[in-house]
Amino acid sequence: MPKKMSEEEIREIATKRVRAKKGFYSHLTAYIIVNLMLVAIWYFTGHGYFWPMWVMLGWGIGLIFNAVATFSKHDISWETKEIEKEVEKIKKSED
Repeated sequence: MPKKMSEEEIREIATKRVRAKKGFYSHLTAYIIVNLMLVAIWYFTGHGYFWPMWVMLGWGIGLIFNAVATFSKHDISWETKEIEKEVEKIKKSED
């Protein structure tokens, strides 16, 4: 049976979530700025083959994984459950 979380534990989880969101938005900002610069370089150097798409695609996949990890509610609950399991294992091994 899961135990009720203390205020400190709730605050710690909330802090982790806010930091993860902040990191994601920083990542998104960098993605947009860098890719706009790459498109500008492509545009001003002759409009040939649209090579920036490879950077956008590769980095975009990473950004999607970052978004899923950041905004997935199941990730936090899974982590909490696994921590609780490990705590129980450690307590049993000490007895």
